[in-house]
This record gives sequence, structure tokens and C-alpha cells, in this order.
Amino acid sequence: MKNFAINGLGIIKLVSNTLEEEKIKLTPDTGFNLIGIDYFEDIGNQLYVVEHFEMYQDALNAKKDRKNQEEYFVLYKDQNNEFCSR
Repeated sequence: MKNFAINGLGIIKLVSNTLEEEKIKLTPDTGFNLIGIDYFEDIGNQLYVVEHFEMYQDALNAKKDRKNQEEYFVLYKDQNNEFCSR
């Protein structure tokens, strides 16, 4: 599916659900993944793993080192095995 202007609630929900599915797919069972966002890629393929870290602080530092920090986030599972992103 190609990128398109979001102009309706159905479209927003579709995009939101697709991003959540991508996040779940890219969340590691252990450790922390630094995730990048490619806004020019098709919806469903916009997220990609930049690097995996064993320590949260290392992942945060790697994000801080990026030129456009808002285009990156960290995915991990918390102590209850719930998906988290920061």
C-alpha cells in the first residue's frame, strides 16, 4: 500500500493498526531494539531495526546520537512481557 494523505478516521485506524503490528513484529524477546522510521516507504514497511542493544541506556544513547531523534524510538518488552516503546 502506498503512502497517502490521512483524511478519514478509517484511514487513521488502518495506519495505526499497521504501525502497531510492525512494532510487535520488531520487538525483541530480550534486550532493546533501536527502530528507525522511513516515511518514504510503503505503509507496513516504514519501521526498521537500526541496532539491537542488551542495555536500555545504550539504546537511548544511540537514539540521542542520531541527527533527527524524533525519527527513532526504542522497542522492548517490560517485566510483564508487554510491548513498550520510548
